[in-house]
Amino acid sequence: MTGAELIINGLQKEGVRAVFGYPGGAVLDIFDRLYEARVPFYLTRHEQGAAHAADGYARVSGEVGVCLATSGPGATNLATGLATASMDSIPLVAITGQVATHLIGNDAFQEVDIIGISRSITKHNFLVRDVNELGKVFRSAFYIARSGRPGPVLIDVPKDVQQAKTQLPYPGDVNIPGYKPTIKGHSQQMRKVAGLIAHAQRPVIFAGGGVISSGASDELMQLSEKIQAPVTTSLMGLGAFPEVHPLALKMLGMHGTEYANYAIQEADLLIAIGARFDDRVTGKVDKFAPKAQIIHIDIDPTSIRKNVEVTAPLVGDVRNVLIDLLKEVKPMRHDAWLEQIDDWKSKHPLRYQQNHHISPGQIIEQVANLTKHQAIIATEVGQHQMWTAQLYNFLTPRSFLSSGGLGTMGYGFPAAIGAQVAQPDRTVVLIAGDGSIQMNIQELATVATYQLPLKIIIVNNQSLGMVRQWQAIFYNRRFSNTCLRRRSDCPKECDGDQNGCPKYIPDFCQLAEAYGIPGLRGDKPEQVRPTLEKALTTSGPVLVEFIIDAEENVFPMVPAGAAIDQMIRGMA
Repeated sequence: MTGAELIINGLQKEGVRAVFGYPGGAVLDIFDRLYEARVPFYLTRHEQGAAHAADGYARVSGEVGVCLATSGPGATNLATGLATASMDSIPLVAITGQVATHLIGNDAFQEVDIIGISRSITKHNFLVRDVNELGKVFRSAFYIARSGRPGPVLIDVPKDVQQAKTQLPYPGDVNIPGYKPTIKGHSQQMRKVAGLIAHAQRPVIFAGGGVISSGASDELMQLSEKIQAPVTTSLMGLGAFPEVHPLALKMLGMHGTEYANYAIQEADLLIAIGARFDDRVTGKVDKFAPKAQIIHIDIDPTSIRKNVEVTAPLVGDVRNVLIDLLKEVKPMRHDAWLEQIDDWKSKHPLRYQQNHHISPGQIIEQVANLTKHQAIIATEVGQHQMWTAQLYNFLTPRSFLSSGGLGTMGYGFPAAIGAQVAQPDRTVVLIAGDGSIQMNIQELATVATYQLPLKIIIVNNQSLGMVRQWQAIFYNRRFSNTCLRRRSDCPKECDGDQNGCPKYIPDFCQLAEAYGIPGLRGDKPEQVRPTLEKALTTSGPVLVEFIIDAEENVFPMVPAGAAIDQMIRGMA
């Protein structure tokens, strides 16, 4: 078969149920084979959209996401999506076309060194120069993407390799010398960890995205209940532990709950599971968990001691480790500690204010109520992302999609498309800001053409809200280029909403209608619930725009460089 036929055969052998991408000259042979293949292909309107859609598909399904793009600008347009998946440890395989092998290095039309460009934003990458190596590379790419700490892998395939023929079959197994992820935890370290747990009086479990990746949510629940340890999660860990559980502390860190941050600072033992201690979690590192010994369980040894000092490291797949650890630990009670936790919860709940403006908290709360906390929720990046993380109350894993490590505006919309493809019978809701939705708004065409029943909610504060919040708090309200209604004749010293402000561009409802998608709008609190009810009961895609006050801010908030218990308080 030809290289292009082998690629299609490889997708089928790997059980790929969806490919997202965009055609071009250097991948015409692959697309010609796709014409009659049994692999469903989804044409996005931009390659970045394809990468994020594959990412969203992977997060919801637990499978490897796949995207396909041509050489040159097609390949470089994938870069942000690859970096996003890399930072959040998402299994992805990106296939790119390349100019013919004899033209590589000659600045040929649409040539770019995507291997060099992607080296730091992929788990691994391959340039295939011989068609006889293509099957082995393909098999290895999927194995690397899904095993160990998951991540994106790129395969760059020159045009002549796609056209060349091979008699080698697609390999049935894979053996990569030097790549052997540790799956089982070390027995001696396991006993040490169990000993630390046995002597703790104020334990806290910190769960990250690795719990979801390894499918360890049930084991996390068993451990928490067995040793009576409250659980806080990172942004990527949302859904790993039901947030209505009595032992739930919800999210910690910069915009986490006050009680989670207090618990971390007073804990005498912190059990970090599948988390990497991001700076948005720790705040000032030398003030983080100052009274605690730290256990760190992770499949990636390079993540351990990278950001914080650890008392007991335990390398292995999270689920395997927790299964073994549950056999080692004995049931415990920490009544006084849990009473203190409950006291913090009662004194410092998450709150939002309601007045004559629509509150973002009201929007999130009504989405949660109407979907019974069972929807798949995707967000863009910004204030709406944090309001959603704080207030939705996630109950199950793989129900929350957001760009954590890279903070990619433009991620949420195409990721929601991927989620809807992966779970066509589930309700998928995108919660976006008016700034970030415009980063990949061309994907309205993808939603419309495939009639994906995605519900798009835009929380419109007419500004780049999170940047504006920082400017308001830390930059003396000098709102430099964060107002999205600003025109060239606006006063430079504008301090917010003024009488006679220019009309907001675009009109999102009219824009949706132009794509053949119904558009709904609400600008009064009493309109929120009926508007959402209409959107959620309408078949097919719907776009909803809610107008909120630009002065709405996300609280609590830990300033950059502060300890996580040094929070700016207020209503969300």
